[in-house]
Amino acid sequence: MEALWIAGALVVAAVGGWPVTAGILVFAKSKSVRAVDAAESGTETEVAVPVAELPPSDVPSDEIPLEDPEQQEAEPEPVPAAPTRPAAEVLRGGLVIGFLERAAVAVAIFSGQPVAIAYVVAIKGLGRYPELKDTPAASERFIIGTLASMLWAASVAVLAKTLLHIG
Repeated sequence: MEALWIAGALVVAAVGGWPVTAGILVFAKSKSVRAVDAAESGTETEVAVPVAELPPSDVPSDEIPLEDPEQQEAEPEPVPAAPTRPAAEVLRGGLVIGFLERAAVAVAIFSGQPVAIAYVVAIKGLGRYPELKDTPAASERFIIGTLASMLWAASVAVLAKTLLHIG
């Protein structure tokens, strides 16, 4: 009977962590990742400062010398567009990797080998490194998702172990 409870806890840890992790990623995206996305895409917006908050100038604006009056009348030259980088692709296989990661974390805790969680983190990090090194937004999602996923799996496994009075 105990094996059935452990199997159920493994399913809850592996499958139940998906909506939890997805929810945390949505929350994080709405709070902090927008700034990173804007910086990557070049769509940062400047904050407008009301005129009343600007420091008073020592020189009245009508006394500021113009460098070249002809240049003022000429139309400004268009600024060449920055080279666009292809949009960062969503990390592929994340759903399956997440299920396997949570299952591995729960198995490591149930088997009394929590050190094995470090192996899971190392394998996942090394496997994703090429995709993550150039995209800060993907790196942040990776870290948040991994931590949320592992915390969920570890919590379920520890709770099940405690309730079942296992080792």
